[in-house]
Amino acid sequence: MTSKWVGKGYRARPVMNVTPLVDVVLVLLIIFMVVIPAIEQGMAIEVPGIHNPDKKARSDFQAFTVTVTKEGTVWLDDQEIPWGKLEARLKVAAFRAPGKRVVLRGDKGASYGNIRRAYRVAQQVGFPGIAMKVSHRRDQGSAQPGR
Repeated sequence: MTSKWVGKGYRARPVMNVTPLVDVVLVLLIIFMVVIPAIEQGMAIEVPGIHNPDKKARSDFQAFTVTVTKEGTVWLDDQEIPWGKLEARLKVAAFRAPGKRVVLRGDKGASYGNIRRAYRVAQQVGFPGIAMKVSHRRDQGSAQPGR
C-alpha cells in the first residue's frame, strides 16, 4: 500500500508557534510601562500648576534636574545630596557637560526659600539656562491672577 503523497513533491512544512514569543513581548512591554515612569520620576513630588504657559516652550533639551522636596531635601538627578555640597556637585556637572541646562523641580509644599536657594546656587555656578518644572494644568480652587 502506497501513500497518496508519494512522488508528488510533498514536504512537511514546519509551523512556527508564536504564542510564547507574544507572551514574552507582552511581559516586557508591561515591565517597561511600569518601570520607566518610576525611573524618570526619581521621587514623588507634586509640582505646582501654572495659569498661562508659554506657547513656544522647548521641552526637548537635555538637562540636569535639581529637585527640592517638601521636607527640604535636595536631589541632583537621582541622588539625594546635602545642601552644603549642592554647589560643588553642580560645578562638577557643569564641567563634565558644558552647555547643559538645569531644570529646577520644587514640590508644591516646599518652602519658597529652599527653592530660591537652589535657584541661586545654580545661577552662581553659571549654567546657560535654568528652567522651572511646572504642571500645565491649573490648580482647582487657586486664585486667578489679578483678583
